[in-house]
Amino acid sequence: MDDVTAILDHMNPAQREAVSAPQGNMLVLAGAGSGKTRVLVHRIAWLMQAEGLSPYAVLGVTFTNKAAREMRTRLEALLGISLRNVWVGTFHSIAHRLLRTHWQDARLPQHFQIIDSDDQLRLVKRLLKDHRIDDERFPPRQVQSFISGCKEEGLRPHQVDAHGDAYLAQMVELYERYQLTCERGGLVDFGELLLRSLELLRDNPALLAHYQERFGHVLVDEFQDTNTLQYAWLKLLTGMKTPMTVVGDDDQSIYGWRGARIENIRRFEQEFPATRTVRLEQNYRSTSAILDAANALIRHNAGRMGKELWTEGARGEPISVYSGFNDLDEARFIVDTIREKVEEGINRREIAILYRSNAQSRVLEETLIRQGVPYRIYGGQRFYERLEIKNALAYLRLLLNRDDDASLERVINVPARGIGTRTVEVLRTRARQTEVSLWQALHDGLLDASLKGRAATAVRAFADLIERLDNDTAGLALHEIIDHVIETSGLIEHHRSEKGEKGQARVENLEELVTAAKAFTQGEAFEPPEAGEGAVALEGFLSEAALNAGDHEAEEFEDCVQLMTLHSAKGLEFPVVFIAGVEEGLFPHKMSMEEPGRLEEERRLCYVGLTRAMRKLYLTHAELRRLHGKETFQRASRFLRELPEETLEEVRLRGQISRPVTARPAVGLSRQTSVDGGGELPSLSLGQRVSHPVFGEGVILNAEGEGERARVQVSFEGEGDKWLVLGFAKLKPL
Repeated sequence: MDDVTAILDHMNPAQREAVSAPQGNMLVLAGAGSGKTRVLVHRIAWLMQAEGLSPYAVLGVTFTNKAAREMRTRLEALLGISLRNVWVGTFHSIAHRLLRTHWQDARLPQHFQIIDSDDQLRLVKRLLKDHRIDDERFPPRQVQSFISGCKEEGLRPHQVDAHGDAYLAQMVELYERYQLTCERGGLVDFGELLLRSLELLRDNPALLAHYQERFGHVLVDEFQDTNTLQYAWLKLLTGMKTPMTVVGDDDQSIYGWRGARIENIRRFEQEFPATRTVRLEQNYRSTSAILDAANALIRHNAGRMGKELWTEGARGEPISVYSGFNDLDEARFIVDTIREKVEEGINRREIAILYRSNAQSRVLEETLIRQGVPYRIYGGQRFYERLEIKNALAYLRLLLNRDDDASLERVINVPARGIGTRTVEVLRTRARQTEVSLWQALHDGLLDASLKGRAATAVRAFADLIERLDNDTAGLALHEIIDHVIETSGLIEHHRSEKGEKGQARVENLEELVTAAKAFTQGEAFEPPEAGEGAVALEGFLSEAALNAGDHEAEEFEDCVQLMTLHSAKGLEFPVVFIAGVEEGLFPHKMSMEEPGRLEEERRLCYVGLTRAMRKLYLTHAELRRLHGKETFQRASRFLRELPEETLEEVRLRGQISRPVTARPAVGLSRQTSVDGGGELPSLSLGQRVSHPVFGEGVILNAEGEGERARVQVSFEGEGDKWLVLGFAKLKPL
């Protein structure tokens, strides 16, 4: 690029200031959709072209490999030169590069091996087994989380004070043994990469001086997501003297649960001398109605660094708020609206459904499948393909069929009960040689004592567990069977021991499986089952689960709706966005009430969700939601009340009624007093008594719609109020 000033072309004043600022420390507070990546790339180009820095004197640090690749690709296109060896990468990749180059100074073997999270977990499990430590009291994932957490705080075992706590002291001892095992095997986990590279620079002053002199400028993306160790690493590497440009947004700090420290971005101005702060507030993504709502929401957080998003674009449509009768009605509204949008000419790939909890995807997925709308789960798995759900279904299949070898192999040691791969291989060999199932081989091995010692004890305990589960669930309703199995098998406790969001999500998914079972018996499946209980209902449910786990997800190249959690949506944008389940206890999540600062992080997460929408945003919630197989009345989220009334419209009955969400009901609004099912379905009216094959007798309290998809609210004796779809409910007038 010959003309240096061309780097500043087509930029607004704030962007131009951030790109062309003289060498020195700079904090760029970049609001959502404000052109952050463009500014970062052009800043690097400016440093090279205008300030004369060598490409190898610039260090660019990102959080994902995708962001690093995009930065490098854009730089090469802008400058017209190859930057293959430029120092642009993730924290981990740059730390890895340092350790590979200086492996001797880092006290590592030349060909050290990086282990991923799964390898790390296997290593922890082996340590517990080798040292005969109770893995129920010290769950492997909890130990793994403790070790990783210590490393993120920059702590080695000898630096962790147990304060006389025996449990914590055992954790520290396990960390020490884990560290020794890794050192003996030349193994380096992800946390170790950064901690070891920090120690490398700290303990080798000449090497540190070399890199402090080499790098003339350090740039960091998504600075609000840095943890304690990453911040310490940056301070050490720069010596607080090398100029830094950090780009981030305190309003989009949503990863506190995995170690991110929002205080890092707040401290930067105080800790790095003569810092210039530039705010990027002009938004190029969303309408002003969406931005006004997002600004109003985030103002409820204290201690913000302060900025207001604005746009030169159109005012746009108000945000539509839909209050569903229950989660099924909410899902139906979303999918029906998507179909309308597609008919209007919008591509499905331009539409995203966001949710706070992974478990919410089940009802949405089933509704999309039922209505033939292609979809993909972005950054995750479909409900029935998730590990914890497949484990639960395997237990359930064994209740119906002990000879299901695949299911038996899947859960024979989940949760861990001391049945190793060697024992399983013995059972496989015996089953193959005698041409029987693994279950039969297991029993034969116990009878003739070919299984001995601890292996025999563990196998017998597993067989007894399956028999006990079968006996205990005889005569129970389907959802009670599943509830009992996931509790008694230990699956719930197994995943609850995984600290943080991941373990919580797995528990919520298992609880959602109970809800799915109840929905199935209420006739909300693809093929409503004949009234049945116990094994009959279980067999039908497992068949539907298998169908749902079939090849319904769209191919990557196919035009399809995107489903994802709000955390996964960060950095993305869509013309049309639905945020589902905007309810107290769900969003904000109930866990946010238990820890200081979590509610504000939940609000930032909502802010991120709002600002993903470019043209149209829908917020939906349900008055009644089934959680863990029980119907609970839900309150609309406080986040809805924090949005300005003039930015919202409430939509009911497919848009027939539209009014501000905070206003009183319209005067004279008529209430539907009867419903006509049409065809062979009955016509019903308010106050009429009806009977249901599962819930018994009840009275109709409310009605909505016409035809087979009409819905009625029925108050059942002993079962409470339920909303039922007329086409599925098999109601009989009395």
